[in-house]
Amino acid sequence: MISADLNVILPEIVLSLFAIFTLLVAVYTSKDGLAGALVWATSAVMVLLAIWIGMAGPATTRIAFNGLFIEDGFARFAKVTILLSAAAVLMMSEAYMKSRGLLRFEYPVLVALSVVGMMMMVSAGDLMSLYMGLELQSLALYVVASLRRDSVKSTEAGLKYFVLGALSSGLLLYGASLVYGYAGTTQFAGIMTVAKSGETSIGLLFGIVFLVSGLAFKVSAVPFHMWTPDVYEGSPTPVTAFFATAPKVAAMGLFARVLHDAFGNAVGDWSQVVALLSVLSMFLGAIAAIGQTNIKRLMAYSSIAHMGYGLIGLAAGTALGVKAMLIYMAIYVTMNIGTFAFILSMQKDGQPVTDISALNMYSKRAPGKALAMLVLLFSLAGVPPMLGFFAKFGVWQAGVDAGLVWLVAASAVASAIGAYYYLRIVFLMYFGAEGKDSLDSSKGGLLTAFLVASAVIMVVGVATLFGVEGAATSAAAALVN
Repeated sequence: MISADLNVILPEIVLSLFAIFTLLVAVYTSKDGLAGALVWATSAVMVLLAIWIGMAGPATTRIAFNGLFIEDGFARFAKVTILLSAAAVLMMSEAYMKSRGLLRFEYPVLVALSVVGMMMMVSAGDLMSLYMGLELQSLALYVVASLRRDSVKSTEAGLKYFVLGALSSGLLLYGASLVYGYAGTTQFAGIMTVAKSGETSIGLLFGIVFLVSGLAFKVSAVPFHMWTPDVYEGSPTPVTAFFATAPKVAAMGLFARVLHDAFGNAVGDWSQVVALLSVLSMFLGAIAAIGQTNIKRLMAYSSIAHMGYGLIGLAAGTALGVKAMLIYMAIYVTMNIGTFAFILSMQKDGQPVTDISALNMYSKRAPGKALAMLVLLFSLAGVPPMLGFFAKFGVWQAGVDAGLVWLVAASAVASAIGAYYYLRIVFLMYFGAEGKDSLDSSKGGLLTAFLVASAVIMVVGVATLFGVEGAATSAAAALVN
């Protein structure tokens, strides 16, 4: 029995042992001298694990430790996305961190451990395993946010993330205790039999609300978004890129897992709550980003808005909605990897630049990179025929199918508002007034490769989603029975 259970969680065990082994090797050797090699080794292990997990049959479902851990098509889709995005960000960050004296051996180890937590999150089948995965991810992220120890902003980012993260954990635990008290079990399967639309007790409803509130913090949904702009701005840029990719997929995956596996019979009780979080996130993200001059803060509000669009799929409460959400998150992560590759290349005299005004007439100095960034910005804005538009169209279709026409209409308005700050960057790159603070021409080949690859996917992906749509369909079917 134990051997069968361990076989189910073998990818998590492999990554955990790798992180522990590299930690021990680094401690007893030259420490930071190995950091660059550890970054590439960790990235390679994550890519291999993604391939391994992706090779499993989409219809296969395995349960370990008496329901604490679920390995199904939904979990595999989320894990592959998490592992590939984390590996991509690690590869992009190596040169940046090294040139600024931030490449310490703890960095790849902490990223690997946080990814283990994320993998646990999307496979959770119990409130206890849910919390264990969530905290393993969060504790590692608190540290990497404040990795730049000589920076007040980085220290503030880590502290603010920690304090507000503790608050969200408290909300989540209180909700879990209420659910346990009124359902009599912490297992999602057991909660499912108790929580039914129109028959759910008031205490259990309060438990659902507190659980949703705790999870909303992790996806930066309004009104639990307050940490996002400051943490994005204060953290080292590669860490910000990591925050904007893998943890978002894990949090949305956990959100979907809890709502459908534990409260799938009570869709009417939580759908409107998720819809409210969605509409608030879309409008705040669209409006608050307009006045931003720092591109990292702008991307923070952009992430808030995009999580709002993704929540439309969850609010639908259907398999089509889950499928649309998964496709949306895969496309969103791809767009963000390319965008942050560009942000990482923004520098002047060897120093990082985050002010948007520095992009004035950037197309004159680097026309190829400016064109690739234009494609990504159009895709983020949801301008057809870029792939980002079809990501939004998918969640809109799921929303209309579920009768949430008002939410889809509101998201279209928010999308039109949000297009302004993306198009403003395009305007500056092509028509802005060139000044003394113009950016240097970057020679970073790897960053350029990620930028161009992401832009190409936004164009070519319209014709083929590279198998993502089929995998998302199987993943949604595995979650929503």
